[in-house]
Amino acid sequence: MTAIQTERRPQLAPASLSRASFAITWRNLIHIKRQPEMLLDVTVQSVMFVLLFAYVFGGAINVPGGGDYKEFLLPGIMVQTMIFSSATVAIGLTNDLQKGIVDRFKSLPISRSSVLVGRSISSLIHASIGIVVMGATGLLVGWRIREGVVDAVIAIALLLLFGFAMIWLGIWVGSMMRTVESVQGLMFTVMFPLTFVANTFVPSQTMPDWLQPVAEWNPVSALTQACRELWGNGPAATTSDAWPLQHPVLMSVVWSIALAAIFAPLALAAFRRRSRD
Repeated sequence: MTAIQTERRPQLAPASLSRASFAITWRNLIHIKRQPEMLLDVTVQSVMFVLLFAYVFGGAINVPGGGDYKEFLLPGIMVQTMIFSSATVAIGLTNDLQKGIVDRFKSLPISRSSVLVGRSISSLIHASIGIVVMGATGLLVGWRIREGVVDAVIAIALLLLFGFAMIWLGIWVGSMMRTVESVQGLMFTVMFPLTFVANTFVPSQTMPDWLQPVAEWNPVSALTQACRELWGNGPAATTSDAWPLQHPVLMSVVWSIALAAIFAPLALAAFRRRSRD
């Protein structure tokens, strides 16, 4: 009798974190390509926000120092886009967990962390598209960058850094919540006060006395003030303003690092617990 030879399945070497993260990022970007309606929030919605605030509310809002409201507005709306990126990643991750896509990733020889890193990078790219669209729209309505190239690049880097930190907040929420509807309800309940109780759309000096300190110590206000000063779109903070507004670039970096240091470990722990369910 001839011995029956059985073929052994070749052992697959685990992919490195960087390689697996790139593959997950590419998968998410291809998903956007196949469903272009996923870009509505950073294309049509971005243009709508710029036009509505510039032409509907702009005439009723006075900028400190008598500046142009369109230039005052654009940094705030760009910051808002980076804040809302946390909701986008939370919804996307919850959707993947619901549909069992993450379970398929778990069967592959890749680190589970690569799923989150890939999701965070693709979400940051997604939000960056909104920044480009709003910048182009802003140029059409009269917004200009009036400082040097270096300052302009620093402001964009601050936006991306803060957006990356907020994305980890979204990953944490997306890992904990069970349905897309619950994620939408929670994230927008948090995001709207965070972006509106700040100097994003109106000067914080116009707010009631009890609310003004809350707005000035809001991380969103520091980032918005930093972008305005670096782009030359608004007056510098005065000595009567809160300390974060007097040092907006430094505080934008500090807030970003602090938020990432808090939410990234929470997100990883929550995702591991959810993956074991």
